Amino acid sequence: MTKRVAIIASNGGMFDAYKVFNIATAAAATDAEVAIFFTFEGLNLIHKDAHTQLPMPAGKEHFAEGFKAANVPSIPELLNMALEMGVKVIACQMTMDVMNLKKEDFVDGIEVGGAVTFLDFAYDADVTLTF
Repeated sequence: MTKRVAIIASNGGMFDAYKVFNIATAAAATDAEVAIFFTFEGLNLIHKDAHTQLPMPAGKEHFAEGFKAANVPSIPELLNMALEMGVKVIACQMTMDVMNLKKEDFVDGIEVGGAVTFLDFAYDADVTLTF
C-alpha cells in the first residue's frame, strides 16, 4: 500500500526550503505519494525569482559554506528533483490572489489550487507535516 505524505509550506526562508524539499524528496524516494501546499511566505520557495535567492536566517550566514562543503544541492536543484520525482506542488490560490500573483510567476510544473485541493490529498495522508 502506497504511503502518502502531505506537507504545508507556509514559511519562506532558506532553512524552511531545505526542510520542505529534503523531506519531500526523501519520501518520494521511498515511493510515497507526496504533495506540498505552498501558502503565504511559503510561495517564495516556488516563485521563479525568489526561490533562487532565499534569505539565510540572520547570524546563520556561515551555513552557506557548510551546505557547499557538504555538497548539499541548491534549493532550485531540490525543487527540480522533487518535481521530477512526481511530488505534487500546489500553490495556494487564495494567497496568490491576495498577493496579486499569477501561475506564470512560479516555476513550471506546479498546480494552483485551494485548501480543498490539498485536503483531498491530505485526508488520506499517513504523515502530515508543516514547515
